Amino acid sequence: MGTAWSLVIPLKPLAVAKSRLAEAAGEELRPGLALAFAQDTVAAAAATPGVGDVVVVTDDPLAGAELAELGARVLPDAPRAGLNAALAYGARAARDRRPDAPVAALNADLPALRAPELARVLSAAALFPRAFLADAEGVGTTFLSAAPGAELGPAFGGPSRNRHRRSGAVEITVPGVDSVRRDVDTGEDLRAALRLGVGFRTAALTGRPLIAE
Repeated sequence: MGTAWSLVIPLKPLAVAKSRLAEAAGEELRPGLALAFAQDTVAAAAATPGVGDVVVVTDDPLAGAELAELGARVLPDAPRAGLNAALAYGARAARDRRPDAPVAALNADLPALRAPELARVLSAAALFPRAFLADAEGVGTTFLSAAPGAELGPAFGGPSRNRHRRSGAVEITVPGVDSVRRDVDTGEDLRAALRLGVGFRTAALTGRPLIAE
């Protein structure tokens, strides 16, 4: 088995995160859901076999404190130049500490994330210099990886699947990893995640069952 992975997870300040959920969930619940999604994502990522470091890039003090409690190494968003700049910064910080480790970017809004499914994605990604996993809609990206010595080259946002493919990253197709592909931006996305089964923090806010063990 190779060197354990470093995962980089970006999170906007909760006051502005998940704005498209406000219509479905209400403005009062939206920041709490954004935090719960990130907590459930980080908890699953930290519990995944083969993960050695989880780096969260955020300027939100509450989220930073809560995610640090789950074992994440929290860094301020020093570039303050958007999602991809934050990811590139986080990847550099991860490599400063663990230069021989593969690094991957992972969305912070994967409340149904299951550690065994993420482990399968990491195993598939390890075969390529750069690799990515498309989101459930097949338009965006929820995961992007780079082997030691390769630049991460994040191009997240909107139709990022095509951008990552054009950048030379290999699209990995792993069966049975729906939880790694199910990011949440809208009410319909949240309903789809709830059907998969979500982590206990998201479940507590939505009144839905936990992920089945």
